Amino acid sequence: MMGPRPIPANTNSDANSVLPGSPPDMPKLMEGSHYIKEGRDSAKSTCVIFSPTDEDGAGTLAKCLKIFTRHNVNLSHIESRSSTRVPGYEFMVEVTHGAGNFVGAIEELRDNSNYFSIISRNYKENKTAVPWFPLRIRDLDRFANQILSYGSELDADHPGFSDPVYRNRRKYFADIAYNYKHGQPLPRVDYTEEETKTWGTVFNKLIKLYPTHACREHNHVFPLLIENCGYRSDNIPQLEDVSNFLKDCTGFTLRPVAGLLSSRDFLAGLAFRVFHSTQYIRHSSMPLYTPEPDVCHELMGHVPLFADPAFAQFSQQIGLASLGAPDDYIEKLATCFWFTVEYGLCRQEGKIKAFGAGLLSSFGELEYCLTDTPEKRPFNPEKTCLQKYPITEYQPIYYVAESFDDAKEKMIKFADTIPRSFGVRYNSYIQGIEILDSKHQIENVIGDIQLELQILLQSMRKL
Repeated sequence: MMGPRPIPANTNSDANSVLPGSPPDMPKLMEGSHYIKEGRDSAKSTCVIFSPTDEDGAGTLAKCLKIFTRHNVNLSHIESRSSTRVPGYEFMVEVTHGAGNFVGAIEELRDNSNYFSIISRNYKENKTAVPWFPLRIRDLDRFANQILSYGSELDADHPGFSDPVYRNRRKYFADIAYNYKHGQPLPRVDYTEEETKTWGTVFNKLIKLYPTHACREHNHVFPLLIENCGYRSDNIPQLEDVSNFLKDCTGFTLRPVAGLLSSRDFLAGLAFRVFHSTQYIRHSSMPLYTPEPDVCHELMGHVPLFADPAFAQFSQQIGLASLGAPDDYIEKLATCFWFTVEYGLCRQEGKIKAFGAGLLSSFGELEYCLTDTPEKRPFNPEKTCLQKYPITEYQPIYYVAESFDDAKEKMIKFADTIPRSFGVRYNSYIQGIEILDSKHQIENVIGDIQLELQILLQSMRKL
């Protein structure tokens, strides 16, 4: 079961659950079929970032490592780099939890550091720690397989539950994703004739509604996907081809996922413009129904909008806001994701159009959402993030964005209310996150921005 979709805990569900999909093309689901308890992370880790006060080049790290040795604390990873916060070097070590006096080592290291920060999977046990989040795009490998269910683990009410061939096929897709690492080509799949026929049924249904129901950005990109990525009723596009297309458009890429991710981990991927995508397809017995996101949902619902620059920025803002955020704000951000990226509506030329992937991949709800039956409210993150919603029927309430740029600005303002002692910035040159928590560092960023503005002004004068 590969559902990377994050869902907040303020729904009519268990507070520690995540949703593996969007509403299917049928109005009712068996209650409980969407949710699974979040399991314990088997790879909990703590990253310590510090700049020592005693700065004498290569010997500095050795002195710091002796602190961990004295306290019998094991390290699983060590990095060193030039510091952007203070003069000199900065070190990052990852601590293996187990034997040893971790607290004592941390206290001694803190006393001997100009800069000190803890980012930990065990943040609930350490009040001074920030919830762990990836700092480099390669760090997505660290949680990609911290999944909540796997492969052929299907609920009893799933259309493919009693089909051993389908279950084995699902495990095949899960194994592919489980073994994937950042930097590798996305695995290509030879889809069966039956799987392609199922795709074709969904494809032919949806393309009839797109011209009148989908937003202009979706309708603008979709012909390009047909031309460049093999979108046809008789062909299921390959993730590698689609990911390369997105990268050329907005820098977004796809990454195969082997199972359910927590909301925190799924949203963190968006900060790097990485979308965790399923690769399997729904059961052929019910081609217009799926209890979790499949390749139809991803490629027909999500992908076209990730090729739009404004929407890509909006999605990344949600991801950046989630980094290091407290649990209750992760829930709020996931709710905003739900009512926008999954089920969002927008106003265009005086009419309301759909841009949420859950709508654009479900012909039934795509028709329903634009009728007068559901209530429509203006998108406002402060209010939207608190909205509860049902999971077993079409949404009674939708939120309407005035534009993607307007929604992005509102999300930036909402992110400013998140209680964290630092800012974050995505550095596309190194594909990494910069933690902004020092005056010197922020001054350097301002200098970079001023240089960019100078280039823009020079270009403007040439027009």
